[in-house]
Amino acid sequence: MLDQRKTPIFTALKRYVEEGVLPLHVPGHKQGRALPEFREYVGERVLAIDLTCMPDLDNICNPRSVIREAEELAAEAYGADHAFFLVNGTTSGIQAMILALCNPGDKIIIPRNAHRSALGGLILSGARPVYIEPEINHDFGISMGVTPEKVERALNEHPDAKAVFIINPNYYGTAPALKEIVEVAHRYNVPVIVDEAHGAHLKFHPALPLSAMEAGADLSAVSAHKLAGSLTQSSFLLARGNRVDPKHLKAVLNLSQTTSPSYILLASLDVARKQMALFGHKLIERALEIAYFIRRELSRIEGLRVLGEEVVGVPGCHALDPTKITVNVQDLGLSGYEMENILRREYRIQVELSDLYNVLLLISIGDDWEMARRVVAAFQDIARQRPVKNVIRFCPPLPAIPRMSVLPREAFYSQTRSVELEYAEGEISAEAITAYPPGIPLVCPGEVITREIIDYVNLLKKEQADLQGPEDPELRYIRVLKRTVSLLEREAVSRAGLA
Repeated sequence: MLDQRKTPIFTALKRYVEEGVLPLHVPGHKQGRALPEFREYVGERVLAIDLTCMPDLDNICNPRSVIREAEELAAEAYGADHAFFLVNGTTSGIQAMILALCNPGDKIIIPRNAHRSALGGLILSGARPVYIEPEINHDFGISMGVTPEKVERALNEHPDAKAVFIINPNYYGTAPALKEIVEVAHRYNVPVIVDEAHGAHLKFHPALPLSAMEAGADLSAVSAHKLAGSLTQSSFLLARGNRVDPKHLKAVLNLSQTTSPSYILLASLDVARKQMALFGHKLIERALEIAYFIRRELSRIEGLRVLGEEVVGVPGCHALDPTKITVNVQDLGLSGYEMENILRREYRIQVELSDLYNVLLLISIGDDWEMARRVVAAFQDIARQRPVKNVIRFCPPLPAIPRMSVLPREAFYSQTRSVELEYAEGEISAEAITAYPPGIPLVCPGEVITREIIDYVNLLKKEQADLQGPEDPELRYIRVLKRTVSLLEREAVSRAGLA
């Protein structure tokens, strides 16, 4: 057992400052002396520990002292064999996981609603995605998880896949049957890699869904800054087992990770890990009590519906994180976007996200009872001012996943042109179009645009749904590939010839 009370990086930074070292090194602001206006606002100590790699502060590319010790402490705290500190967010961790396992052309089984960072990983690696559809909750219009059955079906059809990519939990707090999915994948000797951007707190309380490491996954990228208290952009990459070589994983990280990491971010990871290891259960217990209070009070307000335990056990939702509070506001005659604007403009409350139907409230170890009562009072006040309505916002079933004509990497590097979406049927998309709700791409780079997709986009535009991805925010135009014979098309011709 390691001493989880220690903070190797933070302690080394404090020692450097206390020793009064003359800094003849970068960063050039020289502990804030060159940036007096900023220093006056944020404080001298913050800038004093904005340091760089040096012998007593270690080197993130090849850690041997304080960074290595801090990573070992994090690995133990999270039940992993290895941990790597990230200062470019979980995005860098997700892309490193894909790059570590997939060579160009290798298959990876991946949910259709994976974060955009995963698309970046596909482009960087040249991997071939095998998409599986997540389950949809039509009452709230949100995507949930994938099922073990869909994962097994994909592995049966693609036993040469190099990895299975899973989200645990998703943005709305729904978690898949991760342990069962891991067992399925490992029967095929395929590693499971997990986007755990919203799961940095899971390990520390039994009322929360299983974490990736507890479920037996091989790799997980964990946003400590989202729910474990560290600073924005700081994350962990966790590894366990022998299916992925940790030395290769570190080599992949060194391809893109900065050689000048922010020691403020590294120190915040160090302290956040200590706090969660020593006091995580107690801190999360309080956050859960606050979350349950808000859930109960909002559920009593006519016109509001709160996503709750009723979804647990349905396909795609094995467990629910109660600290993610999804509030459906349709019956108040509002969209989620409108509710977000009202809360921010009139009550100075900012929600985590909004969509066509819902707003999402995120409760963390940093919340208190005063904040909780203020949130409840705001919703009560808004509801009093609006008569309940029977509002139906149309969110039809998604079109079928379109045929992939070229790999995402090839699409990214191809020459493109802009065409009107209305006349893009049959073209190969160079962009993704993602509909919120439910947060699932209608088309991804390299896929063929169908008439069904065009009609669906037009329908959602009338409903004022949020459509993201293309350069054109109005989505009148979309970028498509200038026609070439693609790798996948050449393979198809070759298979036809062999037949």
